[in-house]
Parts: sequence; structure tokens; C-alpha cells
Amino acid sequence: MLLTVCAIALANTACGPFNKLLKSGDNDKIYAEGLAMLDAAKYNRAIMCFEQVQPYFVGTMREDSLAYYTAYANFKNDDFSTSTELLDDFRRKFTRSPFLEDVEGMYALSYYYMSPDPERDQTMTTQALTAIHEYLGRYPNSTRRAAFEQMIRELTQKQYDKVFINAKTYYTIGRYKSAVPALKNALKKYPDSPHREELMYLIVKSSYELAHNSIESLQRDRYMAMMDSYYSFVAEFPESKHVKELTRMQEEAKKYLAKFGDQNENKTDENSENTTK
Repeated sequence: MLLTVCAIALANTACGPFNKLLKSGDNDKIYAEGLAMLDAAKYNRAIMCFEQVQPYFVGTMREDSLAYYTAYANFKNDDFSTSTELLDDFRRKFTRSPFLEDVEGMYALSYYYMSPDPERDQTMTTQALTAIHEYLGRYPNSTRRAAFEQMIRELTQKQYDKVFINAKTYYTIGRYKSAVPALKNALKKYPDSPHREELMYLIVKSSYELAHNSIESLQRDRYMAMMDSYYSFVAEFPESKHVKELTRMQEEAKKYLAKFGDQNENKTDENSENTTK
């Protein structure tokens, strides 16, 4: 108990001069203290100082410096939600400030650090990509260019992963009717996705499962659609580890379609021949 009381007393003593300074009304000293706290990486105290004197420096030569240091302190304090707001305000208000390039770099970085894992909503990822592209467009010779280009690759991969995860979920839970268009849309949205082979594989599997589990009146058209997806996959990924599995499905689909006569079977074989050519 005695130790706790002593600790509180020491804390109050330590905070005393700082609190006294904040209440002093000496704005120049408070501003200088804020800079000292910033250098000492005591960002919460720096923010308190800068916010205290902000009204005093409006319209002065220090206004943009104070706005920059306040945003910078929040950025270094990992409060990226606040820093994006402050940095965005700064770049709109102080368009000729010498701090502008650094501000726009921190603005982009704030969104980059807020970008979540692919399983979560990727709104921040999109905003980060937009901010980084804007920055590189304005400052093509920036020393940050290589680092930002690497971030673009990381963020783009998150978008690929997010779309793939969402589309695959329908297949995983057995909603094949929803899976087919979702997987095709993912492929259409990001044709260069590193998940392209897996997406096309799942389209064939989902199409097969959809046809296999359909009522008889729908099976014929759905098996034919599955065959089209199969031939597209084999044409693009002839050496894929999935070919053997999908070929078994294709053989089953051919046997089913053969019941409707040579015309449909010949059409399927013709598609296969054209794909091979």
C-alpha cells in the first residue's frame, strides 16, 4: 500500500511541471516543449502541447509547422485513423508547404498500416493503393519509390486473396449455384490473379457438382456448361495436377450427355478438338 501511494505521489510530482506549463498560457514555451517531447518520442505529451497552442498559431507563420508536427506525432503514435484525417486536411490546406511531400507520404503510409488481413473488409487496402499511386504520380523520383512499389504488390495481393476467399467460400459451403458466378466474376475482375488456376479449377468442380445435384430437367445444360469450363481449364493448364481429377468428371459428363444422342456428344468432341488445335 505504501509503495502504491509513493508511486502515485512520484507520478503526480513528475506530471506537475508539465501540467503547470500547459496551464501557463505561455504558448511559445508550450510549443517548444511539444517539439522536445516529439524528439523524446513522448508522442502523447507532444500532441497535448500542440493541441493546446493550435488556436494561438492560426494565421501565423507557424500554422503549417504546427499542423505537420501534430499529424506526425499521431502517426508516430500509431493513431493512423487520426493521422489520415490530419494529413488529408494539411495537404488540402497547405498546398505550397515544404512539408507537403512528407505529409502525402505519411498519408499513404497511414492507410497502408491500416490495411487489414485479406479475410476482412479491404476498403482501407483500396484507399492505401489510391494514396500510394497518387503519391508516386506526384513524386516520381521520390526516395520512397521502391518501398511504395513493394507495398503496392503486397496490397494488390491482398485484393487477389480477398476476392478468391469470398468466391471459394460458396464452393466450401456447397452453394454451387452461387459459387460458379462468384468464381467467374473473381476471374473477370482480376484476370492476372495468382489464384487463376485454382479459380478455374473450382469453376469446373462447382459446375460439375451443380449439374450432378440438379433435377433432371436442368442437368443437360449444366453438364454442357461444365464441359466448356473443363476444356478452358485444360487448354490453359494442361500440366496441372488437377487435370486427372477433372477429366474423370468430364468423362462422367460425356456419358450423361451421350444419352441425348450423337449430336450433343459430337458437339462436345468438336469443342475438345478445337481446344486441342
